[in-house]
Amino acid sequence: MQALALQLKRWPARQPILFLVFAAAIWFALYRSLIPASEALVAALPVDRASHLGGALQFFFYDTPKVMLLLVGVVFVMGIVHTFVSPERTRALLSGRRLGAGNAMAASLGIVTPFCSCSAVPLFIGFLQAGVPLGVTFSFLIAAPMVNEIALVLLFGLFGWKIAALYLVMGLAVAIVAGVIIGKLGMEQHLEDWVRAMQNTQSPGAVEGARLTWGERIKNGFNHVREIVGKVWLYIVLGVALGAGIHGYVPEDFMASIMGKDAPWWALPAAVAIGVPMYTNAAGVIPIVQALLAKGAALGTVLAFMMSVIALSAPEIIILRKVLKPRLIATFVGVVASGILLVGYVFNVLI
Repeated sequence: MQALALQLKRWPARQPILFLVFAAAIWFALYRSLIPASEALVAALPVDRASHLGGALQFFFYDTPKVMLLLVGVVFVMGIVHTFVSPERTRALLSGRRLGAGNAMAASLGIVTPFCSCSAVPLFIGFLQAGVPLGVTFSFLIAAPMVNEIALVLLFGLFGWKIAALYLVMGLAVAIVAGVIIGKLGMEQHLEDWVRAMQNTQSPGAVEGARLTWGERIKNGFNHVREIVGKVWLYIVLGVALGAGIHGYVPEDFMASIMGKDAPWWALPAAVAIGVPMYTNAAGVIPIVQALLAKGAALGTVLAFMMSVIALSAPEIIILRKVLKPRLIATFVGVVASGILLVGYVFNVLI
């Protein structure tokens, strides 16, 4: 038994391509079995499938492993991708860039960095240290949690490519435009003194990563999964549980009256205000989004709620206070919230 375990442990290093093919086949087989498995689990319980509890349980049994599988797959692949592009090289790409082109590049880089809003702050500081312009750095800070590959893949898997593509375009627009506005305001003096001193003493530079074998890259993918999924799995379970409760018990008419297309004008700002104190990432909030949409909530209002949860979290603002002075924090929150509201109204008008 120990010999078999040792062989399995050495397999990725010896035959990495074969291992990846085998792992992908297992992943797809598990993904395809989710619906029948969730229905079988509910059928095995003394619960009427047509009841509120039966619907909530089926939602929970189906969505929890579905979101986890999507998350593990994307994080594993990105863990391999990150072995080719180091944070130092990322900072070097952005340093010296002007507003506009630099904002677009920074926001695009945010797509491939699976950070929650708080996790993106250390890299935000690193960008400032490397001499990246303030507005360009903010474009990354906004895009990294809000428009990362995890959010896009989960949206695609749950709602289809059209909604995922619309979210990508509008999210990038918010990140780019907000960064340009902050850059044009020239608010560098509102960085904390220690950050400004750090900018004056440090110079940007790129550190070339070591040449790795594919076995080592696969190991890094596993480490990436263990680090990120280990931190967020509880948020995912809690998010799915809340989504299941909404799906099974919240009346459709009630949700339509609060967040539906015929809701009053203040419903969208209220959804954004409710989202800011919440702290989770895309993987944790998307099951809630799915349940809200299933209950008749307007797409724009729900997406604005989602953006506010993952791009303007209260813990992120608390951490940023160590880097930014209050006026710059207020400007950041005001500009991003305005962009999110605009996205919500546009979606509600067009869809």
